[in-house]
Amino acid sequence: MELLEQNWLTKGLMDFEYKKYILLAYLQKVKQNFNDLKLYPFLSDLAFHHKNLMQLKSNKSLIYQNFPKEITKAEFKKLKIHYKKLVEDDQLMELIEQILTFAMPKMEGLIEEGKDIYENVEENVSIESVGITPLYNQEGYFFLNQTFEEETKIFQYQITVFESANEKYRGINTIFIKDVRNKIGKTFEQIKLELVKDRQDFPNPATFLINVDISCPLEETVMPIAKRLLVKHLSLEAA
Repeated sequence: MELLEQNWLTKGLMDFEYKKYILLAYLQKVKQNFNDLKLYPFLSDLAFHHKNLMQLKSNKSLIYQNFPKEITKAEFKKLKIHYKKLVEDDQLMELIEQILTFAMPKMEGLIEEGKDIYENVEENVSIESVGITPLYNQEGYFFLNQTFEEETKIFQYQITVFESANEKYRGINTIFIKDVRNKIGKTFEQIKLELVKDRQDFPNPATFLINVDISCPLEETVMPIAKRLLVKHLSLEAA
């Protein structure tokens, strides 16, 4: 079992013990990953489900929107389908409330644990420019240097911007280029010059060094946090 299905609460058998079993199996998997300092995708998935439960608790109609329905009659000529809800209102609400009361505190406890791990890792990550940073810094390179590793990972990045009705969001796309073995006397400025010489798509690329002074999994923790911090760093520079 990996991530929790989006409609786990209303899918399948509507029974408290069954839902409890599904939830506890999921939370055990999340706990195991957190114990191994693996944050993603479980921390964001957990926050997503907790938010959904909060919305369901405050908005009764959302339960019916998410609940599966049984086709009772199909009028194919008029292209209409009539639906009948599977359970009566009082029964459904009593069961949903029971599940929410059980699930939400357990999710909240694990979310706090994940946040603590995130903050601990974040405190051990620093970002600095390599060489002169050009005015345009929305794409370029970053060097991921983990103190306990023998190699520095080189990535190309590009900032993406997308807008909703009320807000503007920044994302980041990355491409792994290569590993460079750390050697005494070889500076990150030298690595940048070699990179520019080998890859002439950016004659004067924005380049950043991301130092990570804590040992934790690369894909599940280091990279998500490093990318998020780089986006934040570039946003502050642009402000």
